[in-house]
Amino acid sequence: MNAVIRAPGDVRFTVLPPLALYAHLPWCVRKCPYCDFNSHEKQDALPEVAYVDALVADLEGLLPSVWGRRLRSVFIGGGTPSLFAPESIDRLLAAVRARLPLEPGAEVTLEANPGTAEAGRFRGYRAAGVNRLSLGIQSFDDAKLKALGRIHSADEARRAIDMAQETFDNVNLDVMYGLPGQTLAEARADVAEGLRFGTTHFSAYQLTLEPNTVFYSKPPQLPEHDDCADMQLAVEELAGAAGFEHYETSAFARPGRRCRHNMNYWEFGDYLGIGAGAHGKLSFADRVTRHERVKQPREYMTSAGTLREKVIAARELPFEFMLNALRLVQGVPAVLFEQRTGLPRAAVARKLAAAEDQGLLEKDPQRIRPSRRGRLFLNDLLQLFLG
Repeated sequence: MNAVIRAPGDVRFTVLPPLALYAHLPWCVRKCPYCDFNSHEKQDALPEVAYVDALVADLEGLLPSVWGRRLRSVFIGGGTPSLFAPESIDRLLAAVRARLPLEPGAEVTLEANPGTAEAGRFRGYRAAGVNRLSLGIQSFDDAKLKALGRIHSADEARRAIDMAQETFDNVNLDVMYGLPGQTLAEARADVAEGLRFGTTHFSAYQLTLEPNTVFYSKPPQLPEHDDCADMQLAVEELAGAAGFEHYETSAFARPGRRCRHNMNYWEFGDYLGIGAGAHGKLSFADRVTRHERVKQPREYMTSAGTLREKVIAARELPFEFMLNALRLVQGVPAVLFEQRTGLPRAAVARKLAAAEDQGLLEKDPQRIRPSRRGRLFLNDLLQLFLG
């Protein structure tokens, strides 16, 4: 299953990577001040029919690039996809299944906001084919939720989790730490509360100030770097004690419950991106490409299928691969570099050796795996693979 290598810098594949689909639904009730995703506040009734039509047209335009391939997973993200009615999600997934075969037991995730949670809607999503729900909880502290601009309360978050678990046997909770004015004790309490529900997956992200956000232009007082590092250690400690495997920088899972869609990203698999502002990556026999869509929903709906595409230069592929793979706690099999980039391992041999010498990678000929130091100083590790 290895890629066929002809010469250094010459990309050649005989077996293509796994394929996933990402569909972006860009509307939300209110734009959070920390959010740098392509999301837009809902003003009037959502154009659900027209937008799903555009998604389907978008997918059809990509079909010639993926003939004969099957989808490993589908992820419907946003925005707040749970603003869309179950009937719209059903129509979208039916259209996907009619055009691309899904692998048996394919993972189908939908993101939901507790502020839009309803038991009936959750049952409708499950009937439509969604088998994994991801809830954006962020905190169980009402004051912190207000500071983050979230529209739900802590009690609404708890009720949403209960409703989700009544309908889905695979539920992820997103929680954040390093929040404005947050102490270590408060961060521990948030994480402990989230873990108490016993979901199959748990994600904990440090709040960062991203360009083009309200928080970036008007930054709140955030905990110091060392305090955030202590919070990260507390997350790992508490999740481990609760029986979760720490498998990616911010992700924890029960045995056998890793997010397959995100694993495909981190293992440098292929994915179609449809929807306003969506990005995708596709491999062909002799190249790896990226594509992206226009960001504005109204413009997208009049130009679905129009994309900007570029070939990733062979010299950029090692960094792109490592940017994803080195987020995994156990790294990846060394052979995966050749399989997913079409380049010989010799193309990065000196950089791998330099990372090992600096204690950022484990000295393991079978795996490319960050050391504990490498995970703590991931940016330093990634810098070695630039250029």
